[in-house]
Amino acid sequence: MESQQRSPLLEVKGNIELKRPLVKAHSRLPLPGSSFKRGRGQMEDVVEPEKKRTRGLGTASKFAASQPRAPVRTTVPPTQGQTAAPKLPKKTGLRCSTAVATVLKNQKPGPAAPAQKPGTAAPPKLEGKKPSKRPAWDLKGQLCDLNAELKCCREKTRTLDQENQQLRDQLREAQQQAMDLGAERRTLEGELSRVRAQAEQGQQELGNLSAHVLELEERLSTQESLVEELQKEQLGLQEERRGLATRLEEQEKRLQASEAALSGSQAEVASLRKETAAQVALLAERGERLHWLEMERRRLHNQLQELKGNIRVFCRVRPVLPGEPTPPPGFLLFPSGPGGPSDPSTHVSLFRSDERRGTLSGVPAAPTRYDFSFDRVFPPGSGQDEVFEEIAMLVQSALDGYPVCIFAYGQTGSGKTFTMEGGPGEDPQMEGLIPRALRHLFSVAQELSSQGWTYSFVASYVEIYNETVRDLLATGTRKGQGVDCEIRRVGPGSEELTVTNARYVPVSCEREVEALLHLARQNRAVARTAQNERSSRSHSVFQLQISGEHAGRGLQCGAPLNLVDLAGSERLDPGLAFGPGERERLRETQAINSSLSTLGLVIMALSNKESHVPYRNSKLTYLLQNSLGGSAKMLMFVNISPLEENASESLNSLRFASKVNQCVIGTAQANRK
Repeated sequence: MESQQRSPLLEVKGNIELKRPLVKAHSRLPLPGSSFKRGRGQMEDVVEPEKKRTRGLGTASKFAASQPRAPVRTTVPPTQGQTAAPKLPKKTGLRCSTAVATVLKNQKPGPAAPAQKPGTAAPPKLEGKKPSKRPAWDLKGQLCDLNAELKCCREKTRTLDQENQQLRDQLREAQQQAMDLGAERRTLEGELSRVRAQAEQGQQELGNLSAHVLELEERLSTQESLVEELQKEQLGLQEERRGLATRLEEQEKRLQASEAALSGSQAEVASLRKETAAQVALLAERGERLHWLEMERRRLHNQLQELKGNIRVFCRVRPVLPGEPTPPPGFLLFPSGPGGPSDPSTHVSLFRSDERRGTLSGVPAAPTRYDFSFDRVFPPGSGQDEVFEEIAMLVQSALDGYPVCIFAYGQTGSGKTFTMEGGPGEDPQMEGLIPRALRHLFSVAQELSSQGWTYSFVASYVEIYNETVRDLLATGTRKGQGVDCEIRRVGPGSEELTVTNARYVPVSCEREVEALLHLARQNRAVARTAQNERSSRSHSVFQLQISGEHAGRGLQCGAPLNLVDLAGSERLDPGLAFGPGERERLRETQAINSSLSTLGLVIMALSNKESHVPYRNSKLTYLLQNSLGGSAKMLMFVNISPLEENASESLNSLRFASKVNQCVIGTAQANRK
């Protein structure tokens, strides 16, 4: 095993070292029959200059001549010349052993010494005892000795020539062998460098493998710790699995019980489905009946409103305010209705004494009584909730698709603005008709949503001051610019009117309405008059456009709700404010009285079925013309003062309201599609 693992270069070097003793010490040339194997230093000595080789041969000849002429044995004992070298590898060692074998094969054995015959005496040795000198006269003997010596010298010369020739042949073979060995050495050196490179690469790979082994050992330790954790987790999972198996058994038992209950429930569900189908059919039938009842309710509600009159007039007397004089007893009377004191009052009586009238005896004349009859009369003690309760059904008509218009008419300070908008503060009992009406509409719309109706509301608030329309909801830069608005039709051929440059705000809750009312109060034109320190000098019109739709039945309806706070209706002399603005106040009063007169003319024209209705004589009637015609429902609040000093203006307001109450307009038609 050790000889196979050795490199080829070491094997060749070993073979050369084994055969180095075969060369004589006194000669550089190999003997006949010996293998010419040298080391790395000895191979360099073979290739020497020719002069050095010749000098070596001469020395060898001199040495040989000085020796006795004994035959030279050139044969090598088999034990030395035929020593078996260890087997070489197949590649490099095979080539080296083949060259050595070729040299040994080409060597010719030298002439062997003649064997001595038994019984014969050996020739005399030169180095032995010299023979006795022949006498001088024995010439023949001396000649014989010279001939013998000549013969020996010739024999020795022939032997030396043969040996010289053999040495020359061996020298040529040795030179050829040295060249072959030099080439082989270069080959072996290249192979040695390659082997060294391979060894270095192997060392590098060994280092990499060592690092990889260390890494693998670390990973192995990590994996072992992970395996331990997984084993622990496996034990936990096995324990959990046993618990889950127990729970599964319990769940299977419960499932079996549930399946049994399910089979019973399925039968019950089948019966319930039959009942549900019957209930659905009944529900559809009742839905149809509910829709029919809703339509019938609307018809009866409208019929009831028509029986009450499409133009109704309510009279409201405000209470005496702190600091005002108490009116004399009997100045205003509110007779009971036909049903007694519990029946709402519909009559009001005003007593007025005329100082210009007197009797012949000089006694003042009795006060004159003026009786008026209206659809409803509210004494000073009536609250805001009682007033709205009377008009709630009329407001609901707007949801049914009927245009509704409610006026507040009266002299300055009679309570018109309080009736429509309410008093200052956040007291719910002081809220006016506008916030109460919108709250009622939102509530009813929410109830009708369960029947499939959906409603949307869009609000606007404008005032008409000196026949100029202004937006009370203007904000930002438009608020201070005072941009005038114009009344225009929505489109060609359309009867619907709109106000240009005015804001139309969608509303859906009471808080949004309160914000709009607060903004309108700040923007409204007011002025001080003799009748009131803060008098409204313009007509304010709050419009709410209502749009309803029943998607399931394809029904649509839409109508406007108009809540109008008219300007003060006082005459010129009592309400005239003296001061620098007298002419401006005079022009305001003339514009107010002109628009109120036009409103009365329009109502009379509608009542008399006249062909021409003067809507365009006033911006107020032109804006409200779609809510004043035969398809609309109107209600007028005539507000009067309880003070005796305002008796003249109160009487004028009651007379105007009485004329309106006598008017009858045709049957209203709902705006439905």
